[in-house]
Amino acid sequence: MADPSLPLLPHEEPLPPRTDLWVAVVFLLFGLTILVLAFQMPTFREQKGEIYTAPGLVPGLYGIVIAILSIWLGTRSINRGALLPTQKTAEKREGYSNARLLLAAGLCLFFPVVLIGRIPFWLAAAIFVAVFIMLFEWQPGLEGKVRLRRMATAALQGIVTGALVVLVFERIFLVRLP
Repeated sequence: MADPSLPLLPHEEPLPPRTDLWVAVVFLLFGLTILVLAFQMPTFREQKGEIYTAPGLVPGLYGIVIAILSIWLGTRSINRGALLPTQKTAEKREGYSNARLLLAAGLCLFFPVVLIGRIPFWLAAAIFVAVFIMLFEWQPGLEGKVRLRRMATAALQGIVTGALVVLVFERIFLVRLP
């Protein structure tokens, strides 16, 4: 639990209830879409396997969880007054911008379109994680030693993540990665 005497960071401040309601609606549609697509996947009978090997099982469970959590978020936002008439206020929140959203979306496209299939998966994951951290942790005016330490930490996090992803998926889940 956060200390109430400390100021909230930008990502800790609650969003307006109406914003939460819209997010809930989008995620409910997303979860239901996942569920519908999971049901359209081949069944375990068609694959002559056990029920636990059905390819739509895990995505279907994810769809159910996303839908349930979005209903919970929507209910909470309605209880907080999301449907009450409000006055429009143009509140600028620190740390939020369309540029950061576009940067994140671009990096998430860069990973599968450019990196995957051209270099080993562990290296692609390591590069993606390191670059993502470096770009989003960048602060103008930092001292050189602090900046270098942050970049080295991001690179180390990328390498560890790349190795762990391959280890977990190939050794534990027995999934071949590209």
